[in-house]
Amino acid sequence: MSAGGGFGGQPNMQQLMKQAQKMQQQLAVAQAELAATEVTGTAGGGLVTATLLGSGELTSITIDPRAVDPDDIETLQDLVVAAVRDATRAAGEVAAEKMGPVTGAAGLGGLGIPGL
Repeated sequence: MSAGGGFGGQPNMQQLMKQAQKMQQQLAVAQAELAATEVTGTAGGGLVTATLLGSGELTSITIDPRAVDPDDIETLQDLVVAAVRDATRAAGEVAAEKMGPVTGAAGLGGLGIPGL
């Protein structure tokens, strides 16, 4: 049995380093895609819309004039919070979609280390 290829042998360090480097590159690409992705969240049937980047950065809030009632500011505040939460949830889903394939393979088992 060769030192790097048989069962119970030591993992090939050069191969492990190449795999780690490849995963690092994939992670960087996924992070860049995520940062450039816009997601929106809405509340009140579209009266308030929040737009975030996939990285979680809030980029805009749109408020329909019908949502503005000077006698009921609390409802508008609640709608803004709900829209941001909805957008944050959507950003989390996009992050899981883009990062999951990369980070899921980042476990030690994904490196091909025997026994893990």
